[in-house]
Amino acid sequence: MKLVFVALSIVFANTRVGAAEPESGIMEMMPGHDHSSMDHAGMMSHEPKPETKAMKHTGHSPKQDLTQSTTKRDPHAYTDGLDFSGLSKPIMGDGHTLGALIVDRLEGVRARDDFSMTYDWQAWFGGDYNRLIVRAEGEIDQGTFKSARNELLWGHALTAYWDTQVGVRYDSGLGADRAWGAFGIQGFAPYWIYIEATAYIGEQGRAAFRLESEYDLLITQKLILQPRLEVNFYSQSDPSRLISSGLSNIEAGLRLRYEFKREFAPYIGIEWANTFGSAADAIRAQGKKAEETRFIVGVHFWF
Repeated sequence: MKLVFVALSIVFANTRVGAAEPESGIMEMMPGHDHSSMDHAGMMSHEPKPETKAMKHTGHSPKQDLTQSTTKRDPHAYTDGLDFSGLSKPIMGDGHTLGALIVDRLEGVRARDDFSMTYDWQAWFGGDYNRLIVRAEGEIDQGTFKSARNELLWGHALTAYWDTQVGVRYDSGLGADRAWGAFGIQGFAPYWIYIEATAYIGEQGRAAFRLESEYDLLITQKLILQPRLEVNFYSQSDPSRLISSGLSNIEAGLRLRYEFKREFAPYIGIEWANTFGSAADAIRAQGKKAEETRFIVGVHFWF
C-alpha cells in the first residue's frame, strides 16, 4: 500500500508541474523543432489584431460599419425587381374624396288654416380635412318661396368632431334680397348634441347670428325622438323680410321618426314658433298671430 501511495504522489506532482509550465509541455510534444527563437511572451500577450488597430487609427468601429451598411443598403434589394407595374399606389383613409347629400327636413307644415312646405338640406364634397359645403333652408307657401337661405361654405376640420366654416350666404324670397359673408362652426358637443353656430356680416353694416341645435334620443334602435331649436339674431330690423333687431324669431319642436333604414326615415312632429319685435307688430297688422303652433309630417333621408 505504501508503494502505491508513493507512486500516486509522484504522478500528482508531475501533473502540477506540467500545468504550471504549458510551454515546455507543448515543446516536448513537438520534437525535432527548434523553439529557442520563438517569442513565447508575444504568443501569450493580448495585443489587438492588425485589422483592429487599423479600425482604431481610422476612427471606425465594427458597430459603425454595420450601421452604415444597413442604412446604405438598396431598398429594392429584396423585391426581385417587382413594383406597382402601372397600378395606382395605395391611398390612406383620410386621402379619399367623398360626397353626401343630407336632407334633414322635408316636411309639410299645418298652422291654423295655412299649409306650407319647409326644407332644410346640405350637401358636401371633399375629404376628411377640407370640403365644399352647400347648405339651404327655406319655406314655400302656395307655390312661392316665402323665405330662402342659401349658403356656400368651405369647411375645415378643427378637431375630430368640429369643423370651421367660412363662405357666403344669400337670402331670397319675399322682400329685398340680401347677401352676407359667413363664418362659424358645425359639429357635435358632448353627448352628441348637434350644433350649427354661424355669424354673418352683410351690406350697410348689417350683422346676424344663427344658432341651430338638434339631439337624437333613441327610444329604440329605429324609433328616434328629436328635439330641435333654432334662433336668429339681427343687428338691424328689415321690415320687408319680417326681421326685427335683436332676437328676431325662435323655433322649438319635437319630431318622432322611424328609420326603416338609416338612410330613410319618415316622421311626425309638433313645433312652436314665435316672432319678436317690430316683425311681430307687422305680422299682427296683417291680421295674423306672431306666435303659432305647427303640426308637421315629413321625411328625413340621405345618400
